[in-house]
Amino acid sequence: MKTRYSFWVCLCVLTLGISVRAKADEGMWMIHAIDAALEKKMQERGLELSAREIYNADAPGSSVADAVVSMEFGCTGSIISDRGLLITNHHCAYSDIHGLSTPEHNYLEEGFWAMRQEEEVNITGKSVYFLKKVLDVTDEVLKLQADLIAEGKPSGSRRLSHLMEQTYSRETGMEAWLASMWRGSRYYLALYEVYKDVRLVAAPPVSSAAFGGDIDNWEWPQHKCDFAMYRVYTAPDGSPAEYSEENVPLKPERKLSISLDGYKAGDYTMVIGYPGSTNRYSSSFETDFTETLKHPVNNAIRGRQMDIIKGWMDRDPEIRLKYSDYFFSLSNMQECFSGEQECFTRFDVVEKKQEIEKDLQQWIEASPERQAKWGGLLEALKRGYDATRDIERNQSYYRETMIRGCQLAVIMRRAHNPRNQAGTGEKMLESYAQIDLRVERDLLEYAVEVFVNNLDRSYMSPWHLELIESFSKDGVCDTKALADALWESSIFTSEEGIARLGRKEVPSEEIVSDSLCRFVMDIKATDFTQAKAAAEGTPNLTALHKEYTNALYQMRLEKGIVQYPDANSTMRITYGRVGGLEPRDGVVCDWKTTPAGILEKFNPADYDFWLNDRQHLLYSAGQWGRWGFGPEGKNMYVNFLTDNDITGGNSGSPVLNSRGELIGLAFDGNKESLASDAWWTEGYNKCVCVDIRFILWTLDRYAGMTRIIDELGL
Repeated sequence: MKTRYSFWVCLCVLTLGISVRAKADEGMWMIHAIDAALEKKMQERGLELSAREIYNADAPGSSVADAVVSMEFGCTGSIISDRGLLITNHHCAYSDIHGLSTPEHNYLEEGFWAMRQEEEVNITGKSVYFLKKVLDVTDEVLKLQADLIAEGKPSGSRRLSHLMEQTYSRETGMEAWLASMWRGSRYYLALYEVYKDVRLVAAPPVSSAAFGGDIDNWEWPQHKCDFAMYRVYTAPDGSPAEYSEENVPLKPERKLSISLDGYKAGDYTMVIGYPGSTNRYSSSFETDFTETLKHPVNNAIRGRQMDIIKGWMDRDPEIRLKYSDYFFSLSNMQECFSGEQECFTRFDVVEKKQEIEKDLQQWIEASPERQAKWGGLLEALKRGYDATRDIERNQSYYRETMIRGCQLAVIMRRAHNPRNQAGTGEKMLESYAQIDLRVERDLLEYAVEVFVNNLDRSYMSPWHLELIESFSKDGVCDTKALADALWESSIFTSEEGIARLGRKEVPSEEIVSDSLCRFVMDIKATDFTQAKAAAEGTPNLTALHKEYTNALYQMRLEKGIVQYPDANSTMRITYGRVGGLEPRDGVVCDWKTTPAGILEKFNPADYDFWLNDRQHLLYSAGQWGRWGFGPEGKNMYVNFLTDNDITGGNSGSPVLNSRGELIGLAFDGNKESLASDAWWTEGYNKCVCVDIRFILWTLDRYAGMTRIIDELGL
């Protein structure tokens, strides 16, 4: 049996020759704003297209961007056939696959393969968004805001968005979304055509799509075939429509061409997608708060929660199926935020932002007008964070224990709300079917321990204090005994109580007075909100953040510094090159991985590194057929690295070559890039991609989906 190599050793070599040291280009650029200077820079890096061949709202179907879609602004997908076939990441489809899975047909572990079109499964409530046009509506929004203020009407961002989107949707017949850039310095409105009949076509098993599991997440090297396929359907006349058996596959205006020519170190790449959010205009004060308080608290709690859940998942396959989706989400957050905390420290992000703020303060003081507007801005931010630090710490402990410490708490909150008629009855029984009370009991015990030992008593109700005192000796609370007592006395944890809740036989008074429910509910989130509002004073931190971003934007604009707005789920383009990684001094990692690495990591005793017999046989045989390359087609790449600037929401984004052809899908970043929410670090921000040829081989040789290969015209 082979042991798993450590992250720093596996497929890392000590030869500088493989590393591409060309300067990377930071930026998630707005797709509609590729000006002549940016176009020239991209072409200097190797782009063979013009800007209008990438995005052109005036000529539908003429540009690459016409084939790229948003998957409900959580992931990105792209159209790759004339019959509406859409490709994205497996982890973007994970919840859908999980929702279709049963103990008898666990599609997460077996894979989902629709061998005939009739077997493609509609995913209820799923939509895809095709961007049709982006409009600069800054002047219109500012005038509307001024008019509303003059009339004494609400003029906040929600009101502005509602009015603008309502107007443009009515005029165009399309979905309209207003986006604020640089916290209100500019406004853009995007128009989308939305398709709501989306059906799952193909998804490999997690032993392929998520090989390496949580251990390899955010790491390099990786060996994941992270893809899934859907198909978009329309009404018979080609218009968007709700699901119907009469619907037909979409005839898209544009599809992406697939390249089987491959790539090499130094080759140009670009990624088009819908990055969700970044915070690169954050202040040093906000970054320091995240690094030293928010992440340490949250990461420690979530890490222990993961240990509890994983222990049960490893013991019981049914628990694994129930909790796999929740655990996947939890682990992804925990890995991301722990990596961000580490990178903030390692790359001195707070100190770098402080240097920017020195320049900002000098620029402010150089003008009487700027001094009057922003002279005390930085000092006000410092005071605001100092004043709210302890409140934020307590709120984090409360949120991570009583709000999301266990899924049973969600059930109790629904039942506690008298206006939520779905809180009890059949809906409640459905919620119970998705959890295991043994797991929930362990999670609750841990939540009570953290809550009692860390939350300031001033935020607890008199009832909490009395209860804690009754389980304390010499000032120390026996939190396990307390948790046991709460559990044993609750209607939410007994078979009889659950049955009564399912039959709606429990009066609201009994729900409200239930000790466990009361323990969870007796503290209100508004307590922390009100405390923070009082501590911040006026202007509050939200208003100060807006002014900080506006000031930084104006300074860079005046100095001629090219800048892009923070990601906000609008379509963006980023460009870069294929190249390796030097994560630590003296360590150099190659820019690609091969199936040999899968076999090196394979461990039949470890679920995350397990392969089924067919996978192991085919990987060992190394027969890549027409999808291979090199002498006699013996070579195959699994994953590769580029230095494209990406973030969450880019998952599933097409990775394109210099001609705009599909060579892979973006699916992850590396751990060294995890400061990128707030700071781009030259040489360390990498995009981890899956090779399109390995995807096609999986469809063809592993799954036998020749109908899809034929449809792609390959």
